Amino acid sequence: MPSELQYAISRPLVALVVQGGKRVTMSSQSFEFGAGDSLLIAADVPTVSQITRASLRAPYYSLVLELDPSIIEALSVEMGIVRAEQGSPIRVDPTEAEVADAALRLIRLLDRPESLPVLQAQLLRELHFWLMSGRHGGAIRSLGVAESHAQRVARAVALIRANLARPLRVEQLAAAAGMSASSLHEHFRAITSLTPLQFQKQLRLIEARRMMLADGATISNAAYAVGYESVPQFTREYGRMFGLPPARDMKSARTQVQSAAWRPI
Repeated sequence: MPSELQYAISRPLVALVVQGGKRVTMSSQSFEFGAGDSLLIAADVPTVSQITRASLRAPYYSLVLELDPSIIEALSVEMGIVRAEQGSPIRVDPTEAEVADAALRLIRLLDRPESLPVLQAQLLRELHFWLMSGRHGGAIRSLGVAESHAQRVARAVALIRANLARPLRVEQLAAAAGMSASSLHEHFRAITSLTPLQFQKQLRLIEARRMMLADGATISNAAYAVGYESVPQFTREYGRMFGLPPARDMKSARTQVQSAAWRPI
């Protein structure tokens, strides 16, 4: 049975699907993928995802790896990469054998925890190398090109994430990115599909929803925690984004969880 919708603005990541199927939507684009496929999210873009194929006997499984900018940058230098590739920040392709092999060896380290301090770093580096050399390579390599638009926008995104509940001026974000305000606005939207203000608003609402679902926070506590000064304003913007006001959304989500818990095998 399909899962509930999941809203996120993920950091750049790759998901290697082992079992089941999923749909991810960004703006008007939808991507369907399943076992043997890899999903790449190469920028901090808002997504709506839903598990579409899973059961109690065969649940959805995937290995999710957040891409490490420092590893990508170091490998870019060694690989002689000097230009960034433009394109969609979300892609789905079959998982390549070298990527699957490196990922499997990385997972097996969990059964040998004493080996993690010695082998984890080099296996993560190897996995990044094969990803950068393969079908997803162009989009991932763009994250490692020094002072590329992707890197500059990423610095502005990091500032927003670190100061989620604080008001930030566009000039502050532009200074962090090393761009003019107009240039930041143009490239921020091109990479994330949102303006900086829209990005911050969606990130706040997603975090507030997570707090209410996972932590049991009240509507007012969640609203104030992410920087809202008015609960009615929070409720209006929440309803526009998620389709239901907070109280009804929480009730609907909990009903779905209870229904799934009682579903027969």
